[in-house]
Amino acid sequence: MSDTLKVLMYLKNMFADMIYINGIIATELIKVTENLVAIHKGDNFINNSPCIREHENLNQSIIDIIRKYKNKTEDLERLEKHVLIHNKEEK
Repeated sequence: MSDTLKVLMYLKNMFADMIYINGIIATELIKVTENLVAIHKGDNFINNSPCIREHENLNQSIIDIIRKYKNKTEDLERLEKHVLIHNKEEK
């Protein structure tokens, strides 16, 4: 493998990891926002808000972006389970 190809593969993997990490940060920030609103205005407010459905859609979009670039399926599955399945179990 040429040095140029090695560098390109390294960069590709690095960007995939960065997208994954940013996806984790993004989904956790959505949850933090929901929790802060629930603390401030109460669970009934957040549960009756259209934001929950919008946040689910945003989380799914984030997972889809990660799926496009992530090489390790176990990382994607772990995040998907945490973000999409875990959140549904809470309700």
